[in-house]
Amino acid sequence: MSTPTSTAALQALTEWWQDMGVEVDSARIDALMREIKPSQKPSDSQTKPTSTPIKPMPRRTRAPKNWVTEAETAAAGADSLEALKAAIEAFEGCPLKASCDHSVVYDGVPGADLMVIGEGPGAEEDRRGLPFIGKAGQLLDRMLAAIDRSRTENTFITNVNYWRTPGNRNPEDEELDVCRPFVERMIVLGRPKLVIAAGGVPAKALLGKSDGIMRLRGTEHVFQAQDGTSIPLIPILHPAYLLRRPQDKSRAWRDLLLVEQRLSELA
Repeated sequence: MSTPTSTAALQALTEWWQDMGVEVDSARIDALMREIKPSQKPSDSQTKPTSTPIKPMPRRTRAPKNWVTEAETAAAGADSLEALKAAIEAFEGCPLKASCDHSVVYDGVPGADLMVIGEGPGAEEDRRGLPFIGKAGQLLDRMLAAIDRSRTENTFITNVNYWRTPGNRNPEDEELDVCRPFVERMIVLGRPKLVIAAGGVPAKALLGKSDGIMRLRGTEHVFQAQDGTSIPLIPILHPAYLLRRPQDKSRAWRDLLLVEQRLSELA
């Protein structure tokens, strides 16, 4: 190894060795410091720049879009549920989309008098592009069948978030906010007589409340869209929760009976 020609170079080399985890012999470094002669003064050509230094150009950054506004525009431009689905699938304003296989928009019968709105897709839903088709979805189908409801005959199913979250975590507020214009437009175009909010996340998002699902369930609320549309909404326990706590199925059954009663009255 050649000996550095200046104390500055030796100091820099020593620091680099330390950063790399190399053990440094302090005595050897001190000896090298004494061997190094004071460096000569730099020549004029070294001290005076030959030309005026050019300042680097500032990096351009694209101004961030207001994706909620973009979502509002896209949602307002849809005049049917099919057009709204296409708008959601084309929308690029939610970062979740980049890691997903599908935009999971809806399933069931468009225009049905009952609309079920869940939280968002899981792994199976993302793989197949349909909401509520995993184990929780199978339980939801059985729950609906208990009150003579089916996604193939008289029920429409969607979510408050259309893209799977990492690790199936709850959607963040920003993710829900950017989906909100599509959710509202879905309800306005679908014109259900009654909405079921399946779980705490959709219930709180749709009602704008912070109460947990145990406080919200069991009673009828009102969903109010920005265009003035007002629709009865009944929160229920999420089927995934019931799979973990089957002892609470009695509560879910009472909620379903309330849904059945209100649909009969609204008909």
